Amino acid sequence: MTVTKMSWRPQYRSSKFRNVYGKVANREHCFDGIPITKNVHDNHFCAVNARFLAIVTESAGGGSFLVIPLEQTGRIEPNYPKVCGHQGNVLDIKWNPFIDNIIASCSEDTSVRIWEIPEGGLKRNMTEALLELHGHSRRVGLVEWHPTTNNILFSAGYDYKVLIWNLDVGEPVKMIDCHTDVILCMSFNTDGSLLTTTCKDKKLRVIEPRSGRVLQEANCKNHRVNRVVFLGNMKRLLTTGVSRWNTRQIALWDQEDLSMPMIEEEIDGLSGLLFPFYDADTHMLYLAGKGDGNIRYYEISTEKPYLSYLMEFRSPAPQKGLGVMPKHGLDVSACEVFRFYKLVTLKGLIEPISMIVPRRSDSYQEDIYPMTPGTEPALTPDEWLGGINRDPVLMSLKEGYKKSSKMVFKAPIKEKKSVVVNGIDLLENVPPRTENELLRMFFRQQDEIRRLKEELAQKDIRIRQLQLELKNLRNSPKNC
Repeated sequence: MTVTKMSWRPQYRSSKFRNVYGKVANREHCFDGIPITKNVHDNHFCAVNARFLAIVTESAGGGSFLVIPLEQTGRIEPNYPKVCGHQGNVLDIKWNPFIDNIIASCSEDTSVRIWEIPEGGLKRNMTEALLELHGHSRRVGLVEWHPTTNNILFSAGYDYKVLIWNLDVGEPVKMIDCHTDVILCMSFNTDGSLLTTTCKDKKLRVIEPRSGRVLQEANCKNHRVNRVVFLGNMKRLLTTGVSRWNTRQIALWDQEDLSMPMIEEEIDGLSGLLFPFYDADTHMLYLAGKGDGNIRYYEISTEKPYLSYLMEFRSPAPQKGLGVMPKHGLDVSACEVFRFYKLVTLKGLIEPISMIVPRRSDSYQEDIYPMTPGTEPALTPDEWLGGINRDPVLMSLKEGYKKSSKMVFKAPIKEKKSVVVNGIDLLENVPPRTENELLRMFFRQQDEIRRLKEELAQKDIRIRQLQLELKNLRNSPKNC
């Protein structure tokens, strides 16, 4: 197998993004004093939109996360209110792309929950979720919102299943059951008609989500895949992983032919996971290493060499994870094309990093801000589930983003019942979720056994009484 190896020699080419640089926010514009989770799960533990920053925190018993209005920078008080309804550690959080005060979380307690954040942020701890979604039999490691459809949420659990939830009814409507190990990453193409996943079974898959059919599959023995991202509408995938020599590596794939990568490039010999981020508007790829402080960035093209190295943002502070601001939350007057929110665990610090294209003019730079996916969904859940695909509804950033979403999340009224998907009851014999849950379940069962024994004893006594009455009736002399 011949694979193109990339050269580290800089290729000088005409690109408007050749001089993009990273600018760290001043200390007063950072978020300080945050007890960032020490969980070793390979997620970002951070989600951001144009109004709020959410961070998974360290907490005793159960799982919690902070939600902070973006303007509330500086030191965060230790008793700042939290979202703390989960019984196990929170493993992933994602903001709804169309309703900016709705956030999804998933946890070791096997549940997915949907929360509504009040205007202006939390004033007290929030324990009651709008929706509690139970369908996985093991902890849930990933959640992803569908990119063009309102109220469709994907969750991936340690039961090796991906569930598709229709939040209009609060139930799972599809189950993708093609993985043989833990799912590491999920990514959608632009219109959400395709889902790509990486898995601990060393396979990269391209899946049609509604049918669960695997369209393409790569068995990655030489490039152990960790993370994957769709490169917009280029019909390309980019994966990060580890080479057979245990060096960090990236690979570019044709989504319609995963028999071998188009190119592979070794990055360095560090051991931390490489997180890829792709900006379809600028065709820029950012690579951030977990546990180091650097962010490399490249320009992607459809022709060779496909991947052109631009520059590297360097920082001595290691990052645990990174949140990314949606396009409509960027400062277009500063020519900001991307913004990270970097989690620095040792300092309890969230540090915004702006990627800026240097321009002399103060006017709106139309060439670096094309029409971009906005905050209006293109489809309803029923339309998407019925087989319709539609590109995102685009918006211009020219006037600056001031419009608030008119959409409101309405939680369905749910009755307690079994959850049947593809003929399987997902809640049958659900195991306890944490050690505390196990103990609670044990004591509940002991109480139930005691109650049933008492009930049985009473019924035995009643049966004996009825038997005696019947005997007396039989032995009594018949009335003339």
